Amino acid sequence: MTRGKRGRRAAIALTAVVAPVLLLAGLVWAGQRSVVYLPSDAVPPPAAGAEDVRLATDDGLVLDAWLLPPRGGDRGAAVLLAHGNAGNRESRLPLARALAAEGFSVLLFDYRGYGGNEGSPSEEGLAADARAAADHLAERGFAADRTLYFGESLGAAVAAGLAAERPPAGLFLRSPFSSLADMGERYHPFLSVRPLLRDHYPVTGHVAEAGVPTTVVLGDADGVVPPEQSRAVARACPRLVEQVVLAGADHNDAELAHGPEVIAAFTRLADHALPAEPPRPPR
Repeated sequence: MTRGKRGRRAAIALTAVVAPVLLLAGLVWAGQRSVVYLPSDAVPPPAAGAEDVRLATDDGLVLDAWLLPPRGGDRGAAVLLAHGNAGNRESRLPLARALAAEGFSVLLFDYRGYGGNEGSPSEEGLAADARAAADHLAERGFAADRTLYFGESLGAAVAAGLAAERPPAGLFLRSPFSSLADMGERYHPFLSVRPLLRDHYPVTGHVAEAGVPTTVVLGDADGVVPPEQSRAVARACPRLVEQVVLAGADHNDAELAHGPEVIAAFTRLADHALPAEPPRPPR
């Protein structure tokens, strides 16, 4: 066989190997956000006792949200509630109401592409949405030292990123993952997803940078976010207040979503992080 023929055969063989890999990489690049973000674009019905508010993002979108007033006393503090990657804010009402019952004002908002909002979700976009939520609370008179961020799952990544930019009084992370790359490698161990990612969400880096009092809550039977990743986030927190582990709890179980242990852990964080007395309004 001549060298020319051997070269052509080698090129054909190489193409047969490389082409499917490139095709798979292209599919991962194009379709990854449809796996990460699972929004319901249905517009939630009015929520009894909640004020309908609109948030203006710095890139020109307007987002729908609810502001729930405190009940059973007023701590003079607000909670910015960043929900997970699926559904919309309607399914988080039990959590928001449980927090309001502890005396907090609670801002529950939908990201772009969720709950009838315009736009498409991305890491950069959700960061802008969270900034708009923080801006709204500031306009309502809640300074950074009277505001706590509560993030669940993907929302924990959003809240951690916001905390690195705008440190709050305290940060509460429920079922956080350590990074989106770590999640990708967990679910696709035979595919090098790290260089293909469009969004990254480096949660451990963000909590280390934020350096604020932080509580991490996880379920040790979580089938979505590996518990070891949530523990890694807790280890990265320079000012960890608590790591709370709910035995037998899976990712979407009610006890982990809005159960009494979660609410109690949040109030302990607030008691630790907030000034003893809210600032008095100017006369």
